[in-house]
Amino acid sequence: MLLVEDDANLRFGVAAALRAAGLAVDEAVDLPQADEALFVTAYDCVVFDRMLPAGDAVEYVEELRRSGRAVPVLFLTARDTVADRVEGFARGGDDYLVKPFAVPELVARVRSLCRRAPAVTPPVLRVGDLEIDTARRRVRRGGVLLTLTSREFAVLEVLADRADQAVSRAELVERCWDEMAEHRSNVLEVLVSQLRRKLGAPPLLHTVRGTGYRLAVAEDPAS
Repeated sequence: MLLVEDDANLRFGVAAALRAAGLAVDEAVDLPQADEALFVTAYDCVVFDRMLPAGDAVEYVEELRRSGRAVPVLFLTARDTVADRVEGFARGGDDYLVKPFAVPELVARVRSLCRRAPAVTPPVLRVGDLEIDTARRRVRRGGVLLTLTSREFAVLEVLADRADQAVSRAELVERCWDEMAEHRSNVLEVLVSQLRRKLGAPPLLHTVRGTGYRLAVAEDPAS
């Protein structure tokens, strides 16, 4: 997701909370930065502070809609009149949260909007006896609840959504880590090793030589 907020302290706190909830967060401080980010990345959700140095984000979102961009948008703002909220929805917003706000509510609203994105992930993903509840963020194998970190869940969710297909290392890093993350060369490999241990036997998470990883009941002989 993309967070567009010019208040550095608020942006830092909100981004930290969203990352702690397992979301990959890119940050922008104004509309030109947001425009550049949206040009190069397909986000599942964008949170805009409404009043930014370059103008009212509502006007920018209205232009996005006219250009055919359907990315879900939440406006985060101190403008709390009914007229303000109606205007936000009428000009392209999908949700509207007034400051001050409760961070857990923001996280819940962002997750809801991410599920509205064009590539919607089913609420429950299944691969063999592995069940991934994407709404409740719970994973069970053979009926046994597994304890995963937010990053492990994110990687597993991407792989399960593309079950039986090879997913490249580059795509996993792009989808599950944000631009502020430390991208050490072996960070994905270490996480996959931990995830394999937690998933147990028989193995479901397979390495595809020269490409990345595949989540499947049976390993491809070419892997």
